Amino acid sequence: MFSGYHSPTSCPSCHKRSLMQIRPALPFRSRLLTAAVVIGCGQFLSACSTASDSFSRTASGPFNTLDGAAPLVIGHRGLPGLYPEETRASYENAADAGADSLEMDLHMTKDCVLVARHNPWLSDNTNIAEVAKTNAAVANRKRTVPGVLVDVKYPAIAANGPVRYLSDLTNPNDQKSVLKSLIVDGEDHTGDWSISDFTMAELRQWIGGTTYDARDQRPTELNGKLPILSFQEVIDIAKAKSAATGRIITTYPESKNPIWNNAQAIANGCGAPGGHPFEEAFLKALKDNDLNRKDAPVFVQSFDPASLKYLRSIGLKSKVVQLVDGNGMDFKTGETIFITDKPNTFVSGRPYSWTVAGDPRPFGAVLTPAGLAEVKTYADGIGPWKPQAMSLTIASLQDASSKGTLADVNTIAPTSLISNAHKAGLFVHIFTFRNEAKYLAGAYKGDPAAEYLAFYRAGVDGVFTDFTPAAVAARKVFLKEVER
Repeated sequence: MFSGYHSPTSCPSCHKRSLMQIRPALPFRSRLLTAAVVIGCGQFLSACSTASDSFSRTASGPFNTLDGAAPLVIGHRGLPGLYPEETRASYENAADAGADSLEMDLHMTKDCVLVARHNPWLSDNTNIAEVAKTNAAVANRKRTVPGVLVDVKYPAIAANGPVRYLSDLTNPNDQKSVLKSLIVDGEDHTGDWSISDFTMAELRQWIGGTTYDARDQRPTELNGKLPILSFQEVIDIAKAKSAATGRIITTYPESKNPIWNNAQAIANGCGAPGGHPFEEAFLKALKDNDLNRKDAPVFVQSFDPASLKYLRSIGLKSKVVQLVDGNGMDFKTGETIFITDKPNTFVSGRPYSWTVAGDPRPFGAVLTPAGLAEVKTYADGIGPWKPQAMSLTIASLQDASSKGTLADVNTIAPTSLISNAHKAGLFVHIFTFRNEAKYLAGAYKGDPAAEYLAFYRAGVDGVFTDFTPAAVAARKVFLKEVER
């Protein structure tokens, strides 16, 4: 999943513009509610004697969530605010801190194993660049062949963004040519290493996970010291922590960059040309772990509607979440920016499958009443970017020539999105909450709890967070408010 408010340190394609901050390029509720309410229940629930008592009370309580239950805390890549992301320490500590769900991004290795890693290019969330200095086998796998530009199929007008995008299919007559370049959903990562060039065993043996967002402000002593995990290992962590804590802890896997992952997998011999080996492996893993049922402790997420629809078509029964991205904020109007004249349009402005298919609509189309109704035909919830549910504006901005930053935001107000989604029968899980000041709107005055409380009060059904302890603590405050 992408990263909340993007900054140049989190993505090379970030850009600042006047009036907006540009981004580059996140149920099983009845039992899960025990996790949401029972933690420390003796401190703030006057009639909290058992898990079943707490569920009965909360489910009928005055929450503005879709099902009346308390909002979920989703450990986004585990607990990356304190540990290298998507590692065992990150996930185990998130569970211990009270996370209701463990979120991960999935890709496919060279030997067809689903692996948990935020991006398929490895230099920004592993120690691979350091390893390559002394390991020739790793150094030699850096991808250095440039991609090729492809004309868009939709009308080539400014309102639709750039008229050409990069592709890794450098030889249309050779499907394996995608293994030479590193272009992911139109984004150029030439000169980096691809996760699909390593087997699962090689990733474990050679490479360790690191911090990613706000890496200059987060602990780094464990960087490179903790191995990469497979999807199965994260599932096993959730099962073990559920047993140890007496809470049901779900997993929240993402079908990440599915077009890219399928092309890489086919080139690596993981499936037949024209197939979907990535989604098929995804569904098989769910079935193998008894997670392919509506009440299973899992949420399947993706930014790409085509991937989710395909999973449904081949038999996915689990809960599904349509993620919704964006490229920036207009601080004058509070509206989300989707289409720009930069390549980030292909990453965060619209689902990549729409670009490939010649569909010029932006992600914003998903957020309209008609779009939400369409989502309801294949999904159970949406995962929007924070500003899409909470408008951020700067009252002093007068015109388009004025400048403003996130730190200047002095007015926040819920949009109609949460209400509209609930009317459509969809729950809303918001991404991504972080403690660092640079990710907080000025109106929150540097207090992460103030941001959580604003969203909890607005009726959000769940929050993706890099700091589970902060989200859980804010939820306790919110529950005390409700009890009054």
